[in-house]
Amino acid sequence: MHKTLRDLPSLDFLRGFEAAGRRLSFTLAAEELFVTQSALSRQVRALEDALGAPLFERRHRALALTPAGAAFHRTVTEKLRDLAAAADAVRADQPAPGLTVSTTVSFAALWLIPRLPAFRAAHPAIDVYVSADDRLIDLARGDVDVAVRYLADDGAPRGAVRLFGERLLPVASPALVKRGPPLKQPSCLARHVLIHLDDPGGLMPWLNWPAWLAANGLPNLKPAGSVKFSLYDQVIQATVAGQGVALGRVPLIAEYIADGRLVAPFAKRYDSPRGYFAVVAPHAAARPETVAFIAWLRGQTGRGDERPRAARKARQ
Repeated sequence: MHKTLRDLPSLDFLRGFEAAGRRLSFTLAAEELFVTQSALSRQVRALEDALGAPLFERRHRALALTPAGAAFHRTVTEKLRDLAAAADAVRADQPAPGLTVSTTVSFAALWLIPRLPAFRAAHPAIDVYVSADDRLIDLARGDVDVAVRYLADDGAPRGAVRLFGERLLPVASPALVKRGPPLKQPSCLARHVLIHLDDPGGLMPWLNWPAWLAANGLPNLKPAGSVKFSLYDQVIQATVAGQGVALGRVPLIAEYIADGRLVAPFAKRYDSPRGYFAVVAPHAAARPETVAFIAWLRGQTGRGDERPRAARKARQ
């Protein structure tokens, strides 16, 4: 292989650098590419080490390209656009595959999969492959057509369709409410086992009991016991089985409450700072299968909102 080609930096590093240079924020670039902020920061640092020169000036709460970084960014942006156009030209000559949808394990298990038969009934010719994985997927790679992601409003990429927000409230099985210690008010939780979503890095504190208890005036409440699970659908399975009280994420578990598998014993709640967004890969935006799936998602939620974020805020 030619030495120049062999010494090229990783394409992932270049894409991360392009996004960070365009957004001038590692956080916003990471959310756009569906990777963690720390992972993207490490990629950029590795790229700088490989080139032997700094590409960014890392200021307090600010990021700026160095002169060398700005020149390199212009070239990288141009070449990545050329590569994307070449890839699109190749794809245009291939028969359209089925629709590949990427989302989190919990969203797939609790919300999407139970509703998929309705989509298949309305569109029997469209084959759907659900890739349920809590890793963040780079849509530009072409393996995924639509991603449903859990994001902050100001972190959603341009063109993303907001499906719904999220409200958290305690839920339990009807049997536990009927036969267990009373659950008439939040302080009654002290006599119950609380079921937690394991979050060892503290990345999503709003999804767990300490934040809910503090928001509802009970920061020092000690439960009768605690159980933790690594995935949220496991939390819900244990709750349905009567193993304790969990924080229900509505509308993720709306069907469980509607059909009586779970009950909300009191109305105390709070809203999550995040919501669910459908993000369409550039190569799949014009495909009829994608258009049909996004329309179906919006119909299922009744709230799909694809206005620019600034416009949404202006109308609130």
